[in-house]
Amino acid sequence: MSTGPSSFYITTPIYYPSDVPHIGHGYTTVAVDTLARWHRQAGDDTWMLTGTDEHGQKMLRAASANGVTPQQWVDKLVGESWFPLLKTLDVANDDFIRTTQERHERNVQTFFQALYDRGYIYAGEYEALYCVGCEEFKPEAEIVDGTGPFEGLKVCAIHSKPLELLQEKNYFFKLSEFQDRLLELYKTDFIQPETARNEVVSFVKQGLKDLSVSRSTFDWGIKVPWDESHVIYVWIDALLNYATAVGYGSDPEQFARRWPAYHVVGKDILRFHAVIWPAMLMAAGVEVPRGVFAHGWLLVGGEKMSKSKLTGIAPTEITDVFGSDAYRFYFLSAIAFGQDGSFSWEDLSARYQAELANGFGNLASRTTAMIERYFEGVVPPPGEDTDADLHIQKTVADAAAAADAAIDRFRIDEAISSIWTIVDALNLYITENAPWVLAKDDAQRERLGTVLYTAAEGLRALAVLLSPVMPVSTEKLWVALGAAESLGPLQDQRIREAGTWGILRPGTSVNGLAPLFPRVEQTV
Repeated sequence: MSTGPSSFYITTPIYYPSDVPHIGHGYTTVAVDTLARWHRQAGDDTWMLTGTDEHGQKMLRAASANGVTPQQWVDKLVGESWFPLLKTLDVANDDFIRTTQERHERNVQTFFQALYDRGYIYAGEYEALYCVGCEEFKPEAEIVDGTGPFEGLKVCAIHSKPLELLQEKNYFFKLSEFQDRLLELYKTDFIQPETARNEVVSFVKQGLKDLSVSRSTFDWGIKVPWDESHVIYVWIDALLNYATAVGYGSDPEQFARRWPAYHVVGKDILRFHAVIWPAMLMAAGVEVPRGVFAHGWLLVGGEKMSKSKLTGIAPTEITDVFGSDAYRFYFLSAIAFGQDGSFSWEDLSARYQAELANGFGNLASRTTAMIERYFEGVVPPPGEDTDADLHIQKTVADAAAAADAAIDRFRIDEAISSIWTIVDALNLYITENAPWVLAKDDAQRERLGTVLYTAAEGLRALAVLLSPVMPVSTEKLWVALGAAESLGPLQDQRIREAGTWGILRPGTSVNGLAPLFPRVEQTV
């Protein structure tokens, strides 16, 4: 997924707020936030969208069960759980769309009318098994026989709950007409990773059926513009958020500037984004997205993260102990982005101690402390470079280039791994060059200055490169290095220039630095 130098528009899925967020939602959100932050610091015209999908039968039933209107119900959920998630995880999104907003509802109708006017929607009758949890008529592959209390019933393979037989007069979208055009699209890198693309290609080659795109048995949704006895199918409504949020139907200039988007989604909703969504856009004469990246599931105890199966863990359970940066670092580095990954408290705790507290945090603390002790808190000028110094300079340059290339492939885990070579190299460099020994010999004063300048300049590069991943701790480091005063705000630093050596100026005043990653004594 190569990115142009100008517009970089990236989205999370819009989340169904029927329950509180768990770490799976947080994982997707911080991944997209990190990609957006990286591109912002690269100078790209970046826009990050997230939001909530608030219509549909499941939401209507939940509101009814709680004795409130659907709008009151979603307002409560979004206000109490979903907005706070962004603050908890230090997410710098540019917009938050709610599908109950007028800007969305009006322009969904505009799009739907365009599909109708272009001859891609027709009326028909439909009978099929429907899962309220998925808000989807289930394909045969996802229908299984129930067991236990559901014996004798057909249940959803994902939710393990009985399916409902629905018979309705609905409107249909001519999805079947787009099979060949979609397969042609999949010959590009439209779907990543390759395993996801292969799955979608296999699915589409089996043949596509026309899609029921309206419901008439309830009214919590956006009305079909030419027939108000129907509401638009919640997935059509939801997918259109990516376009309505950036001006489709209302602000052509903004839409032209931002669209098309990159979508990052969990693999369980890949087909909606990689099959239905591009087909809808093709039918409406709108450019398809730049790409769809499907990440894997977070597994706890071998099971997919799920509130209904009690494997859901609230992000605050982690951030209250380890902080938001550790949350972001752990999930983005420990799991190959695009594959399933297992979460355990033991692994999180071990990585926090080894990589953050002892690795990066200790490097920052001892470098700034030695500059304060041996050079009165002023970054010393470097002397003549030795092979050891040149090795650090090359490590920094190589890591910065490799990280940028990895981000271009949406492989945040590989980017962090590349950046971490700087942490490891600098720690080894300090051990081998032993500034505390050099400080005892006045004849080694220039060499001491070179070693500590090299360490400080390496930290300057690390602060810039890691800021999209860990914005809180890198900001503290930036201030401690004196870089905020001498070089300006961290978020203004050009990330693709981070590997250039010699940016931190000798004579810069270093400030005291409290531990970036305090030791966590709690047993988790």
